[in-house]
Amino acid sequence: MKLLDNKLTVAVRLALSLGALVATGTVFAQDASSSDQANPQSAKKLETVTVTGSRIRSADIETAQPVATITQADIQKTGLVNVGDILQNLTIAGQPTFSKASVLLANTEEGGQYVNLYNLGEQRVLILVNGKRWMTSLAGFTDLSTIPAALIDHIDVLKDGASAVYGSDAISGVVNIILKDHYNGAEFSGSVGQNQKGDGTQQAYSFTVGSTGDKSSVVFSASYNKTDPVWANERDLTDFTYGPDHKTDSLSATGPWGRFYSLNDPNQTTYVLNHTGSWNGIGVGADATQLSNYHQGVNQYDDYFNPSEEMMAQLGSELKSIFTQASYNLNDYVTFKATGMYSERNSTTQTAGYPLNSLSQPGFPVYISGQSYYNPMPGQDLFFYRRLVELPRVSNESAKSYHFDAGFEGSFDVGSHTWNWDTAFDYNKFDVSTVGTGNLNLFNLQKALGPSFMNSAGVVQCGTAAAPIANCVPFNILGGPSASTAAALSYIDALEQSNQESLTKDYTANITGGLFDMPWGAGTLSFAAGYEHRQISGYDHPDELASAGYTTDLAANPTVGNYHTDEVYVEFNIPVLKDLPGAKELSFDVASRYSHYNNFGSTTNNKYSFLWKPIDDLIVRGTFAHGFRAPTLADTFGGGSQTFDYYTDPCDVQFGSTTNATVAANCRKAGLSTTPVTGFHQTDAAGNNVTGPDSQGTTPFYTGFGNSSLQPEYSLSRTAGLVYSPGYVPGLDFTLDYYKILVRNVITAISADYVLDQCYQYNVQFYCNSFSRDPATGQVIGLERGNANLGSLSTSGFTFGVNYHLPETSFGKFTFTFDTNYLKNYIQTSQPGAPGQDLAGQFGFPHFRANAGVDWQLGDWGATWDLRYYGEFKDECWSNPSPVIECNEPNYNNSSWTYGQGANRKGAIVYNDAQVRYQLPWNGSIAVGARDIFDKHPPIVYSSAGSSTGLVDPTLDLGRYFYVQYNQKF
Repeated sequence: MKLLDNKLTVAVRLALSLGALVATGTVFAQDASSSDQANPQSAKKLETVTVTGSRIRSADIETAQPVATITQADIQKTGLVNVGDILQNLTIAGQPTFSKASVLLANTEEGGQYVNLYNLGEQRVLILVNGKRWMTSLAGFTDLSTIPAALIDHIDVLKDGASAVYGSDAISGVVNIILKDHYNGAEFSGSVGQNQKGDGTQQAYSFTVGSTGDKSSVVFSASYNKTDPVWANERDLTDFTYGPDHKTDSLSATGPWGRFYSLNDPNQTTYVLNHTGSWNGIGVGADATQLSNYHQGVNQYDDYFNPSEEMMAQLGSELKSIFTQASYNLNDYVTFKATGMYSERNSTTQTAGYPLNSLSQPGFPVYISGQSYYNPMPGQDLFFYRRLVELPRVSNESAKSYHFDAGFEGSFDVGSHTWNWDTAFDYNKFDVSTVGTGNLNLFNLQKALGPSFMNSAGVVQCGTAAAPIANCVPFNILGGPSASTAAALSYIDALEQSNQESLTKDYTANITGGLFDMPWGAGTLSFAAGYEHRQISGYDHPDELASAGYTTDLAANPTVGNYHTDEVYVEFNIPVLKDLPGAKELSFDVASRYSHYNNFGSTTNNKYSFLWKPIDDLIVRGTFAHGFRAPTLADTFGGGSQTFDYYTDPCDVQFGSTTNATVAANCRKAGLSTTPVTGFHQTDAAGNNVTGPDSQGTTPFYTGFGNSSLQPEYSLSRTAGLVYSPGYVPGLDFTLDYYKILVRNVITAISADYVLDQCYQYNVQFYCNSFSRDPATGQVIGLERGNANLGSLSTSGFTFGVNYHLPETSFGKFTFTFDTNYLKNYIQTSQPGAPGQDLAGQFGFPHFRANAGVDWQLGDWGATWDLRYYGEFKDECWSNPSPVIECNEPNYNNSSWTYGQGANRKGAIVYNDAQVRYQLPWNGSIAVGARDIFDKHPPIVYSSAGSSTGLVDPTLDLGRYFYVQYNQKF
């Protein structure tokens, strides 16, 4: 009878709870209050989120959603000083779109740091600071380098979609960075580290002071971070694009010595200046005015150049910031809070001198005049080529971040339940100014290469004796670096300036509390509701001369745009069962958010989650969430720009995909021969066959055009997991979570490779219409790639974690941790109906990634040993089938492999890190450590696109790194 009564009781409770759920319509958000009561020591708080105003309590291993927490102590143990590097250690972090090794990228985002959860893109991760949206660029990227690591109390990473709770962008997850507050006293911290090679030095210093009283608190902090660059030519691994085994294949066909042909010559006979030295750019050129000092044709490889000689492998940066936060209790029920922060990041990027030719800007051709004093064929205008190694391209970027928020919050009682409210204003401004040198002013270059003569003073002067040109310096461009003068270089150098601004104003009002107690002590049905109005505006003003196409820089059009949104949300938390056999706890969360954007319309997104604890030691949890990402200002209003893409022509018979029957047939249809060896080849700037895959194009393509018809991306996220904390082994926790995320209507900035692959391999006519081929040479020209709602992304896998705090012994306290991500699949489709490509197991998408570590503490001493595991993957072969080089799986092929027949399997790599620390008697502490203790080196990866010099994974260490940290409290 007792058993029957229990079953009846459970049935009644379920019926009542489901009835309440239906009656409320849209219901609630996560609230872990019951977990907090059961285990208050393990509970933690994901603080108020500006988008929703919800106060969601989460305790990582006791919540419906998987949440990871990184504490300040965890950060100190890594030896890292940049937030982006810290988050890159997450096992679910994918390849960065903008890495510190991508020095050739011209985007404003270059120089910043970002996090890419599940490889779904940095723009699909919502970044919060103290629960409030942080500033983004026009393209929707949040620069984490603007947040000093020393100010962080902890970082919460919500590892699933949460747009119903947080709004736009929270597709792959949410990173909430909680800064220090309620601080008493003062503290100084400093850290210095350096690569074993003596470069890449990192310094970080901070000072924090604060006071907390009964009614008020205030904290102030100032910090300074600096990272020195790593130069490519300091390592064989980065000094050559394709690595030390393919040095000559890494060279550029446009060398530092003058090359030309006469415009009057129908055969375009090419002449190159005789010179000493080789492709390192060191040497002396002969007298460029005498035709006898030239040889015909471009000699491989003495007339080539290695651009990495002048390039950074990793750029440097400097960050200065100040932060203050204050609160004041007006009375027992109302508190005023305000936060202000200013940071300034300065970064410098250097790339090789410009590979100039007469048609560097097709709309403004520049030739050597037949009347130039330095012309070796007087009377004939010359088409020329020359890399200006004596004038490397340098870009100095200053990114200034302004944040201010202020508001009131309070509480009041409704019956036996406490309700909390808050209202706030949030202001974010992100200003970026860029100053560049090393590109050329084509107006001045045209004059410098125009008519010139030797005047009576023995000085070469612009113009003619009858009509000299003042304020002009003639340039002996064919003479090479040894013939250049400082005055001539200064005259043709273009000083470029551009500015970008992104501004967000956010107004929020929220209320949350308990509505009523559920029957039989199941808990309190709670709710949260609120309203948000957000205004977003911004602009990008490129350099006017460059924008008009009158410099050798990539011509870009201005971007100006704005939009606003009004949003409301409601959430309910419904506890159903508690302290029953088979149901120590059962609760459901439901959230709904309505968003109206003035530029595309409205969207409603819901999230459902549950938490079931059948026994005290086990939790079963899951979520089902709809999400969205609104088009950014750049997506919608972007002006577009030129780009010189790196790409591999699928029709190239050596490096392309002509072993694929479909590709070969389509190439022949385009009039290109697919005969091995003698068939079509992609060529370099000298007209020679490229000697490696992924080579830079010789004519500009066009990218980044905005699309005012863009619609939001939509996502569906599902998670299901277990948390097991066996009571018979205190301190031991296991977590296992399954995730599956689908993103539809993807806003895509497509690549040149993607355009060509979709045309030749998958017969998608839309992409075939996006480019043409030179009728004489067959080379790809005029390729356009912009933004569109095309296709989908989906990924699924498992995360597994173990955390074991051993009982304290006379040998000290030990903690073991293990965290891994298994990527089951990662599928992308170009558009509805097109076949999907599963990239799991290819570069950037390894099936396994894991972290493991042991931490030891005994009295004032402590030590940590960590391992970082990056799983094996398949890379494209250097060449196959003629001949087979670096291709250990020459017969590999499937529908998702776009590199033709054959793959090169790269093995897993493990990095070891260690730290030893000591608590000093005078309230100070010191730590010394090393990352990559065994000096492992990342492999050369031919399918990598994240590094501009050596093709190595930019997320991996370049070698052993040592550091020392000191902290002093006062």
